[in-house]
Amino acid sequence: MNAPTSASALPDLAAVGERIQSEVQRAIQRSIKGVEYFASSGPALGSTPKDIILSKGTMNLYHYRPQADEIYRIPLLIVMATTNRGYILDLVPGQSFIEFLLKKGFDVYMLDWTAPRPDEKSLRMEDYVLGFIPDCIRKVQEDSGEADVNVIGYCFGGVLSLLYGSIFPDGPMKNLVCFTTPIDFREMKLFQNFSDRRYFDVDRLVDSVGNVPPEMILSSFEMLRPASRAVSQIQLWENIWNDEYVKSFRMFDRWAQDTLPLAGEYFRTITKDLMWDNKLFNDTMSVGGHAADLSKIKVPLLHAVAEHDHIVPYDAAKHLIAKIGSTDKTEVILKGGHVSLVAGANAIKRLWPKLDSWLSERST
Repeated sequence: MNAPTSASALPDLAAVGERIQSEVQRAIQRSIKGVEYFASSGPALGSTPKDIILSKGTMNLYHYRPQADEIYRIPLLIVMATTNRGYILDLVPGQSFIEFLLKKGFDVYMLDWTAPRPDEKSLRMEDYVLGFIPDCIRKVQEDSGEADVNVIGYCFGGVLSLLYGSIFPDGPMKNLVCFTTPIDFREMKLFQNFSDRRYFDVDRLVDSVGNVPPEMILSSFEMLRPASRAVSQIQLWENIWNDEYVKSFRMFDRWAQDTLPLAGEYFRTITKDLMWDNKLFNDTMSVGGHAADLSKIKVPLLHAVAEHDHIVPYDAAKHLIAKIGSTDKTEVILKGGHVSLVAGANAIKRLWPKLDSWLSERST
């Protein structure tokens, strides 16, 4: 004979009813928000006021309009990676690294990129390191009236900045900040896999297509996390009722899909000199006949890396501090990934204040 069921063991019908009603309302809200999602275009990005002060082929140099009464003496040049657009650092008000810097009193410039034209397929590494960056440095000096320039390089923009600094160790770069910058390309595992010299004919690719299409670059990123696209879409649907989640998703997804092609000759050099021969790590890198020896860089350096970076793993970045010749050099390892390190809610709380503290005392 079964024991009588106690009242406490019976389901709370009122609570069950409330739960069902809540789920129904959420499903309705999800459907409404889903329609709104497909009917709208998302927030405007990269809207912090700025002026183009130099334009040269695939390169644009922006100067952001000041937002503070007092400005630090040394201007700041941000060098973006050649695959990515700079608005990742200028999402929307309140979530813009550029806006944060301006309000802190920094005089901010950005070297940003557009898609190289077909006739720019012959752009070489030296065009970037010995051409575009020095041109921008000179324009920043002219525009600001200052001889010294601070530099921030993000991802491969950090590699270009390091190459520039190693070839021009006597200035005018005053301080250098690198975000998620690879040095040991053996540890760039995914890229090593798809560019394996036994199977990957980079000469045939470049000679056939010219500029390397963004689809190839995007597919290489997706190979790092094969299910990430599907998972992100599922998470979006589950959170479609949450306006802040949807806003954040749209911003980052738009930027991630807005990947730029790479100039063919430039890509050939990246593959052969960095991916295959690891010349930057092995101290054998040269650009346009100039040795690029990282030990020659003596300026203060801050290197910020992410704990969970699937694009530039820590093992690919960790040797930078040891190789730099500076005595004033700092590495910070922060929670986050390749993008969330520099943009989004975590960056606002972690990286941005750290960068402000480090750079402000070296910018007077």
